[in-house]
Amino acid sequence: MIQAFGLTSAPRKQLPPAVDDVSFEAPAGQLTALLGTPGAGKTTALRLMLELQPGRGITYFRGRPLHRIAHPSREVGVLLGDVPGHPGRTVRGHLRMLCAAAGVPVRRADEVLETTGLVSLSGERLALLSRGMDRRLGLACALLGDPHTLVLDDPAAGLSVHESRWLFAVLRAHAAQGGTVLFTTADPKQAARTADRVVTLDRGRLVADQEAAEFSRTRLRPRVAVRSPHTARLAALLTQEARTSRRSVEVVREGGNRLSVYGSTCAQIGETAFRHGIVVHQLADEIGDMGPGAGVMPAAEAQPGPEPGRAAGMHSGGPVTAARQDAPSTDGPEPGVEEPPCPVGDQLQPPAEQDRPLDALPALPPPISVRPAPSPLRPLRYELRRAAGVSTGFLTAAAVLVVSAVTAVLLARIGHTPQPRLLAAWPRELPLPPAALGAGLLGALAFGDEFRHPALAADRGTVPRRIGLLAAKLLVASATAVVLAVLTVGCDAEVLYLVYGRELVQVPADWLPLCASWTGLVVGCAWAGVLAAGVFRSTTAGLAAVVAVPLLVVPLVHKVLAGPAVRTGTGLTARLRETFLPRWPFGGERYLEGALRLVSQPEGGALALSLATLLCAYLLTTLRSRFR
Repeated sequence: MIQAFGLTSAPRKQLPPAVDDVSFEAPAGQLTALLGTPGAGKTTALRLMLELQPGRGITYFRGRPLHRIAHPSREVGVLLGDVPGHPGRTVRGHLRMLCAAAGVPVRRADEVLETTGLVSLSGERLALLSRGMDRRLGLACALLGDPHTLVLDDPAAGLSVHESRWLFAVLRAHAAQGGTVLFTTADPKQAARTADRVVTLDRGRLVADQEAAEFSRTRLRPRVAVRSPHTARLAALLTQEARTSRRSVEVVREGGNRLSVYGSTCAQIGETAFRHGIVVHQLADEIGDMGPGAGVMPAAEAQPGPEPGRAAGMHSGGPVTAARQDAPSTDGPEPGVEEPPCPVGDQLQPPAEQDRPLDALPALPPPISVRPAPSPLRPLRYELRRAAGVSTGFLTAAAVLVVSAVTAVLLARIGHTPQPRLLAAWPRELPLPPAALGAGLLGALAFGDEFRHPALAADRGTVPRRIGLLAAKLLVASATAVVLAVLTVGCDAEVLYLVYGRELVQVPADWLPLCASWTGLVVGCAWAGVLAAGVFRSTTAGLAAVVAVPLLVVPLVHKVLAGPAVRTGTGLTARLRETFLPRWPFGGERYLEGALRLVSQPEGGALALSLATLLCAYLLTTLRSRFR
């Protein structure tokens, strides 16, 4: 079950808190509706319960607060708003990716597809889903970890009657298995029809906590909906007849050509309209809403001698513009008119603060600390499915190969280009070859797509800055960059051979250091894209950081190295060989020496300096978010 105590949002400028001291329970095995008009504080209450925004209060899910649960997605399934998935990802691919994040077997994706009726749409792109199918996908994401509790914010918003009926049937089945379901709604009739218990909020305060049957009896009552082009005349006639016949009738102007008549019938209204020649377009029996807290007013606020039936003075349809005519007061209630009770057990309104003695004031509820989103439980598997689930990476690689091949052919035709640059398709006029730019773009997309479509932390709208996730992204970006570098050189060599023959595709004598330099360049660009996009939360910023290395950092390093120096590092390689030789008995010092040679070059040093700076910036932002 869910137990919420003292939920209070952080104060706002010159405004009362959106949620003020709200406490309620949602029992297991039942559907609990959190009811309120737009702006009543329903979504804020859910976010406080889920520790997604600062405030005060505490919420227990089966006896434990959320921050004490090791794997929250396996205990609480959440649906807040739309599914923020990549529009090019398929339904099954999106769920399989989230399976890796939640640490559940991949077959769970197929199980929830069957539960939510999305099997036939498993290959559909998220951008092509209708509103109803998108809500089904959101419910599938909430059910992915097989949670005991479901917390859903207005799950039936925008759904048809058939889709709403299906949705609440699924929620009812989950509750029947012992689960807890809490959902918000602004429709009192929907709450009475679908929930077992209704918790009503009004202006951030709890005004009622009732069983559904009690809620229907005290909050809803029948009315007649009337549509006519002569609403003003008809309202006056109905009021006059009610006064004459001494009946309790209330006429409410809903706006336009619509009336809501309480205390009458379709037959009586139709006869009145017929006698006076008034055209009526609609007469229909409905269930009217008496407004938040109707029938549950605290006894201390009740005024003596109220007019009969005045508890129904608030209506969701609109303001009362026609006066209500009531019969003179008698010794008892009018026959056929049921006075709404004022239950005592359902009152959760605390007594006025000025009536309490100072020593009886309760302690403030504990503060709610917003914690960063958890890292994926299987980050490498998650990153592989994220990168392979959309076509952006494959299209980028194809574009890089085509541009490289065309550039290599043009450079060979012009001449005066060294063979290593020719195979890499790197003209001197460009700061980077196409393969390095492509690797940097793919690296920037690793974090840029996460921030643009935060499926990993949909309820927070951000991406967790965790070292495990960063390591997985760097590893996948490195592998992608190496594959792209090999394919680029192979494709360029094959095209040059087809166009110009074997002369331009001879293997150079120093192929090993050239391969190391080429690999280090593309991997470094990929890492720069990943780190910059993670720091600045943008794909564009990640790619800009990659381009800034040769345009800004390399000239700066050249200038520093070309300046006057009192001492130099001549002989550093020999001294390192002497120092590390006993520790590298299998010739490992050769690799160290090769890496140092790469870094000692201006381009390599600039790239290494940029990567170190971006890594430190990423770690600092991670630590700052944790301290917050």
